[in-house]
Order: sequence, then structure tokens, then C-alpha cells
Amino acid sequence: MKTLDQLAFDNRFARLGDTFSTRVLPQPIEQPRLVVASPAAMALLDLDPGESARPEFAALFAGHRLWQDAEPRAMVYSGHQFGMYNPQLGDGRGLLLGEVVNARGEYWDLHLKGAGYTPYSRMGDGRAVLRSSIREFLASEHLAALGIPTTRALCVVASTTPVYRERAETAAMLLRLSPSHLRFGHFEFFYYTRQHEALRQLAEHALDCHFPACREQAQPFAAMFREVVERTAATIALWQAYGFCHGVMNTDNMSLLGLTFDYGPYAFLDDFDAHHVCNHSDDSGRYSFENQVPIAHWNLSALGQALTPLVAVEQLRESLALFLPLYQAHYLDRMRRRLGLRTAEDGDEVLVQRLLALMQQGGVDYSRFFRSLGDEPAAAAMQRLREDFVDLAGFDAWAADYLARAAREGAQDESERRARMHAVNPRYILRNYLAQQAIEAAEQGDYGPVRELHAVLSRPFADQPGMERYAERPPEWGKHLEISCSS
Repeated sequence: MKTLDQLAFDNRFARLGDTFSTRVLPQPIEQPRLVVASPAAMALLDLDPGESARPEFAALFAGHRLWQDAEPRAMVYSGHQFGMYNPQLGDGRGLLLGEVVNARGEYWDLHLKGAGYTPYSRMGDGRAVLRSSIREFLASEHLAALGIPTTRALCVVASTTPVYRERAETAAMLLRLSPSHLRFGHFEFFYYTRQHEALRQLAEHALDCHFPACREQAQPFAAMFREVVERTAATIALWQAYGFCHGVMNTDNMSLLGLTFDYGPYAFLDDFDAHHVCNHSDDSGRYSFENQVPIAHWNLSALGQALTPLVAVEQLRESLALFLPLYQAHYLDRMRRRLGLRTAEDGDEVLVQRLLALMQQGGVDYSRFFRSLGDEPAAAAMQRLREDFVDLAGFDAWAADYLARAAREGAQDESERRARMHAVNPRYILRNYLAQQAIEAAEQGDYGPVRELHAVLSRPFADQPGMERYAERPPEWGKHLEISCSS
């Protein structure tokens, strides 16, 4: 294991030069103190978890010092926001400090969010507030524990530096880790500004650093786009299978690597509602839960448009056409596993759709239903879960078809079935009210609830004695929290 001072840097993106980013130093926040750190994220850098207890740890991730080999850069990009093209965005409150290489040869971007004003801050102050930093930290590490591709979060550092949003708050910084911070919007910026040589240079960089296998293909850029489509389809399928709502699926929030990226007003579904909109600024419902699949497809088409100087349009269309069938295959695979099914049948899609329609009508708790389904033999579970539904006749018909479907797979050992289902159906899920309670405590200087919640969510599939309250049904007030984009 390494200390902070032993991290090895190789800043490949910074070497692309000033066309792609601007050198900016972080602006420190006052009286930094560690809120929470992730041992799992620290392990990605080979960092000794004990390093988080050192005073230097909070100072480093509050902008008070830098590694000698760090090269902090604010990246330039653009993107479509709520369907409208914004010509220049960029890192308005974050800095790519550099790229660390771990003992396995993996590269990890260190991106400090809330690091202060940059040339791309526009009218903003470049700061992040404590509540949004905690929310991103919790979500990043929880999705990773669920097996959903995501950026990671190493730590949150609080301060006394004042910031002003809807109310007076305090600034914080979050250290985000990712193999890459390239977004769809990076390519859009160089396409729409007609900097096609820079566009090619960026695509070459992406191939070399993140898609080396595509170099072996006859048309590497086309192969890269196809892989982006495949990765995005797989990630969105897991979002839908686990009831995750991103909230702001702008193209500048879409990762080239298919990672869940830029957490804002996200939410996991409590009661199942396909129409759920988790961002109170989304008046049209553009980024509702049910729209995430078509929006991902739309965003991929926007990336494809930006790559037209490098790839033939027909090839881009062929790859784009793969998105929906790939998504559906990944989604049905995960939903079968969540239902305890081991094989595939043609009627499985309809079986899932019927269940979701019944859950929608009855306001059934999405996560608890699947976890409970594996707690006991299927027939007994049907009798107990029946009480949560409004359309009892409809549920009875579905239950009969589900039991018949499961029976066609043959007899199962119940302990094996339980273990298999519990391995994909979380006992604990990051509900907004739990995050809100932890945030309110942290804003009063009590970081214990954040740390405990993080620890529980880091093992979402395991029963954790004494932590049952984190698996309870949310209170009614907890189902209706409004989350904004403000940071």
C-alpha cells in the first residue's frame, strides 16, 4: 500500500495541450475537515486506508497543496442541455488534477470538484456545496457496490467557506476518480467549432488510452463508436433494472466509457412509477425514468453526429441501430435474474411488463418487492407480496404465470435460490430521505450518519445486523423530496 506522497502520475490528457484544457490552480477552502472517505476507492490508487486519518489528507483534497507531478487542468467541452445545444461549457467548478497509475497499470483521473473559478465557470463561483458533494459521494460508491458502471468518489472535505445558492451554505470539495473524464460533449465542442483536426486528435487520444483494441479493427473510429454504444446500452439497462433515475442526461453528462457520470438530482425509485421525474427543474419530464432509454439513444446520435468527419454516416447508423436490441437483451437478462429465473423464454418480456404495470397501479415499493421475492419459496412469497397490490385479480393471474414459468425450469434448492436472488436484489438502496438525513447531520458538523450510511450501502446485498432501519419502507414525506441541479 502507498502513502499520498507515493502516487505515480502520468498526465496523458494534459499533454494534449491548451486546445483541450486550461491550466488552473485550485482555490483552497477554509478550515478543511474530512467528512467521509471510501476505502474501496482508495484501494484503486493502492492507497493505505489509514492515510485518510492524516491532517494532510483533508488539506490536499481541499486545495491547500498539490503533488509535485500534478498538472491541474480545466477541460473544455460543450453539449446538448435539455435538448438545446450550449456551445461552450467545460469544467466550471472542477479540475483534472492529473492521472495516477496504480500497481496494475490502470490509469485513474483525479478530478477535484468544487475547486473554484475557471475560465468555464460562466456566471458561477466554481464552488460545490456540502449537500451535493455528499450526494455524489454516496451515489458513486453505492452504484459501484451494486455493479453499475460509474465514476468513483474518494472523499468529501467540508469547510467554513460560505457559498450562496437558494440559501447560504458552506463549500466542500469531492475527489472523483474515473479512468477517463471524456464526455460526449468533448467531441461535440470540436465538431461544432469546426476544429476537425483537434477532433481527430481527441479521438486518437481516446483510442490509444481507452479503446486500444479498436486499433486492431479496419476502421478504428467506427469500432470505437460501436463500443460506446454497447457500453451505454449495458449501463442504461442496469439503471432501468434497479430503478435509478439520473435526472440530467445532457450530452455533457454522458461518459464516453459508458459510466454513470455527473450526479445531480438523481433518485432511486421508492414506489414504482415509470413517469417519475427526480429533477424539480425538469418541467417537461424530458429526463423521466421511462425516458432514459430513448434519451440515451438520442445522446448517442448526437455523439455520432460529432464523429461524422471521422466515420461514414452509414456506419454510425448501423452501430446506433444496435442500441435498443442490446439494451433490451441486457435489461431482460438482469430482470430474469432479479426474478430468480435461470433460463430465457420468449414470453419473459411480457411477464416483466405485466409486473411493472401492476406495481405502477398499486404504488409497490420497487426494491423491497424483489428482495422479498427471494426471502422464501416462490409460492409463499406470492401470498405475502399479494397484500401490496391494488389489482388483486391481476396480481393473482401474474403470480400463476410466474410460478408456472419458474416451474418449467425444474426443481430448485431453496437455499441456493435465495442466495442467487439475494446476490442481485439489494437489501439496502440509496433512498433520498436517507441521504437527506445524513446531509442535515453533516451540515451541523456530525459526520457519523454519512459514514454509517456509506458503510451500509457499500455492502447492499448483505444482511447487516443492527442496520435494519436502512432497509425500511420510506416515510411518506421521504418519497416526495425535491432535488435540484444546484451545486
